[in-house]
Formats: sequence, structure tokens, C-alpha cells
Amino acid sequence: MAPIGSLVVERSEKVSATDFPALSVGKRGVTPQLEGVAKTQTDGDRKLVRAGDLVINSRSDRRGAAGLARQDGSVSLVYSVMTPKPGVLLAEYGHHLLRSTAFQEEFFRWGTGIVDDLWSTNFTRMSRIHIPLPPPGVQRSIADHLDQVDAMIGKLDDLTEQLTAHRRTNLVTLGRQLVAPGERTRVGLLLTKQSLDARPGDGVVTAFRDGQVTLRSRRREEGFTMSFIEAGYQGVEPGDFVFHGLDGFAGAVGVSEDRGKVSPVYHVCNATPLASERFMAWALRALAANGFLEAYASSVRQRSVDFRNWTTFAGLPITYLPLDEQQRIANHLDEVFGKINAMLASVAKLKELLVERSSAFITAVVTGKKEVA
Repeated sequence: MAPIGSLVVERSEKVSATDFPALSVGKRGVTPQLEGVAKTQTDGDRKLVRAGDLVINSRSDRRGAAGLARQDGSVSLVYSVMTPKPGVLLAEYGHHLLRSTAFQEEFFRWGTGIVDDLWSTNFTRMSRIHIPLPPPGVQRSIADHLDQVDAMIGKLDDLTEQLTAHRRTNLVTLGRQLVAPGERTRVGLLLTKQSLDARPGDGVVTAFRDGQVTLRSRRREEGFTMSFIEAGYQGVEPGDFVFHGLDGFAGAVGVSEDRGKVSPVYHVCNATPLASERFMAWALRALAANGFLEAYASSVRQRSVDFRNWTTFAGLPITYLPLDEQQRIANHLDEVFGKINAMLASVAKLKELLVERSSAFITAVVTGKKEVA
């Protein structure tokens, strides 16, 4: 074990983002800052980062925001930037060590502040933290092992992006059909709004942005505001078409899997003889995917489109497709999305396992429970 301060040299030179591009430090390490990310007003007050430096955010609310810089650049002054001493600390080993859960907890323990949100650990205090320092060859073995795991995780992330893009492509294709020239109709002629009373004891049903409409308790309760006043809730039955008046533009629309109740912001409908609930759910998700819904209606808040008014929603123009074509499309999308979602679930599970084992490995090394020859 050795104190970090004996293994690195602090870099505190101030530069401008104009001369050295801004870098982001997050869960994926140190990466070029994406365009559109808010910049600090004091552009000149940034720290220089050189390729090979280790960078860590001093603030506790950014736990895990650390890693090895692969290119020159600059970061905010809240970061500690350090250069590993050659032949003593391998930068790649330091990269994984700083990102380990065990180190993050120790890093937090050495911090100071009034409350957690304002808690920070400056370089002076961090430099006193003792970390395991195996011989350079062992450091290399540890880093190589964890690099391989990171590479596998990266491939899984790429696969997730490809599968998600393929899923979206199918929706956009349908969306184009629904705005193409042809026999035009309106949503209000294909759906009939229902007004069912909520029953005592009914659970809250939610339309999620991935198209699933189910009891909220089946997925999660966090992040939702529960009303203590039952007035306004409406009943929903399995098979009903459900559209969220403010989030439908982002995909919060589908066919309910459960009986329950929804808030007044939802439209609960049955299909007319000209359509089916299943097809209309896909149709509205498709119109959302190609941006038609966002362009059509007014907005009452950022990243929201207001379709709470039934007249507005019912007036949506759409190219009519025959019932047999609707059935074919709905069956096709059910099959395609079912397969893609199953693959995405498998990929997510495998990634979770890799992350868990990687974290356990480096934590065991950091805490001295595991020796690597």
C-alpha cells in the first residue's frame, strides 16, 4: 500500500477551452465533450489535461466520474488532474482503481462539506489515501484483464444501439406510410373515447415510453407523483387503447395489459370498426417516432407536446390503411419488437453481469482480498 500523493504529480495549470478542447469525465471515463453541452461562463478558468493523465471529479455527487485521459484537453476546476510517476503507477491500472466502488467510498470518506451535495475531496486530502501498489507487471495484468472486460461491455453497448436503431427504423417506416398520400381520415374516426369510472382498489396504470401500458406497480413507483385526490381518475380495462396526452409524442401509448385507473391526462379509447386497438397503438408510436406528433401539436413545457384536449387528438390526420393491412403490420411489429426486446434484455443482463464481476474483481484487489500474480 502507498499514499496516492507518492505515486502521482498534481497538474494544476490553467488553460482555455479555446486552446485545449473540453473533456467530459463520467461513468465511461474521460471522453471528448459532446457539442451542445453547457459550457462554463469563465471559459479561461479550466485545468490542463494531457494524454496519460488521471482525472477525478472532487465532488461527491459525481461518484465514479474518473479515468484516464487518452488525449490532451481541459476540464473544469472541480477536477483533480494528476500525472502517474513513470515506473511506479501504471496509468491504465490507476484508471480502473479510481473508478472502483471501494476507492469511491474511501474517496468520499476523506471529503469535507456541509451536506452530501456539497461534499468534496480535494487533491491534498485525496493524496493521503493509501492504495494497493503491486509490481508494474502485476498492475499491467490487472489493467489488461479489466480492459478486456471494458471492451466486451463496449461491444454490448454497440449492439444495444444497433438493436434500438433497428426497432426505431421499423416505426419510422410505418410513420411514413401514415403521412403518405392516400385516403385520409382522422384519429377520431378510428378511436372512440371511453369514460369509465375507476373502481375502488384499482391500481394506477401507466403508459411507459417504450410502449408498455401496465400497472405501475409491475415496473416501478419511483419518479412518479401520486395524487391523494381520487377525483378525475378514469377506469381502464385490458385491451383498451391508452394514450398519454403529454408524453404520447415520446411513445407513451399502447394497449393496456391490466385493469386499473389512469389520470385525466390520458385518453382511454376503443377502436371503431375501421381499426383495431393494437394497430392504432403502433400507428401513434410510429407518428411519434418520425416527429409528426411533435410537429402537429402545441407544447406546454420543454420536451412535451400537449394532446390532452380530445378534439386536438381526435383531429390528427392519418392515411387510412385497410383492416387486413393493419392486421399484417401489427402482427409484424409484434414479432419484430418481441424478438428485439428479448435480445435487448439478454444483452442488458450480460452487461450487468460483466459490470458486477469487473467491479468485484477490482474491489477485491483494492481491499487486498485478491492477489494477482
